[in-house]
Amino acid sequence: MKTQIIEVDGLYHQYDDFIAVDGISFTVEEGEIFSFLGPNGAGKSTAINVLITLLQIQRGTAIVAGYDVKKDPQKVRESIGIVFQDVTLDRDMTCQEILEFHGRLYQMPSAERKRRIDELLSLVQLDSKRDIRTKQLSGGMKRRLEIARGLMTRPKVLFLDEPTIGLDPQTRVRMWDYIKTVNNEGTTIFLTTHYMDEADRLSDRISIIDHGRIITTGRSYELKNMLGEDLIYLETSDLSRTQSALIKMEQVKEVNEKSRGIVAMLSGDGTKILPGIIETLAYQGIKVLTVNLKKPSMDDVFLHFTGRELRDEGVEKPSTGVVKAGRR
Repeated sequence: MKTQIIEVDGLYHQYDDFIAVDGISFTVEEGEIFSFLGPNGAGKSTAINVLITLLQIQRGTAIVAGYDVKKDPQKVRESIGIVFQDVTLDRDMTCQEILEFHGRLYQMPSAERKRRIDELLSLVQLDSKRDIRTKQLSGGMKRRLEIARGLMTRPKVLFLDEPTIGLDPQTRVRMWDYIKTVNNEGTTIFLTTHYMDEADRLSDRISIIDHGRIITTGRSYELKNMLGEDLIYLETSDLSRTQSALIKMEQVKEVNEKSRGIVAMLSGDGTKILPGIIETLAYQGIKVLTVNLKKPSMDDVFLHFTGRELRDEGVEKPSTGVVKAGRR
C-alpha cells in the first residue's frame, strides 16, 4: 500500500469576494507525479501557495510530508522544494553562487553543499555554465537552474508551478525529461499546468481543477476511457439537426458542440459506427462537410468535464454545450 505524502481535506481560500479554492480534497502518493490541470484563475497557484505555507489556511486541513501545514509550517518548508511560475533568480549571481547561497541558507555542511552542487549542475546539464551569471542564461536554462535550486536540500516533495510557461516547444520537451529524471530519483512531484500535453505526458495522476473546485481525478488513460472508445468530429450543413439525429443513436454516448462542429462520443468501435452515422445524416438530407475519427485526448476530457475548452481560459460561461444522449 502506497504512502500518502500529501493529504488535503476541505481546503478553502478566499480573496475579498472571490473564492479561489472552494473546499477541495485530494491526496498525493509518495513517489508519483501529480498534476493540477486547469486554466489561469482556476485556483491552482493559490492551492500550492497554501501547501508551501506562503498563504495561511483559512479553512480545511493539509498535511505535507507528514507535517500539518497550519501547525508545523517550518517543518513543511524544510521538507519541500519550490519552482515558482515567475523566475526568481538573482541576475548578477552565477549558477554556482545561486546554489551555494541556497545551501548556506539551509545550513548545509560545506562538503555536502559542494557535492550536491556538482550533482545538480550535472543533472540539469549546466556544468559548462557553472560560472555564468544568470542574466546571460536562456529561459530554459533558468528554469533548469531553478529546478536544481529546488532540489538542493533533497526535498521529499518538489512543487512546480507552471514550470514550462513561456518556453519554446523543444525546451519544454527537454524540461519534461528533467522532471522525469528527478522523479525517478525518488522525489514526489506536484505540478500545476494549463498545458494538456504536459499533464498527459508527465503525470501519474491528474486532477482537473476549474473555478476553485476539483472536477475529477484519475490517470490519463482512465479519464480518456470515461469518454468512450472513439470520438467522431463532424462539420455538416445543419449542425442543429445533426445534433438531434446523433443523440437518438444508441451507440452515441454524448454530443459536445464545438466552435465549428460537433464531437460525438461513441460507445464502440468508431470505424463500425461511422458508416451508420453518415447514412443516417444522408437520409435526413444533411450534408457532411468534414469528418474525423479519433481516440479521446485530454482536450476532449477537459471539454467533457467542464463544458468548455481550455483555450477559453479566464472566460466565465455556463456549460451549455453538452447534451446527454439517451436511447430512444
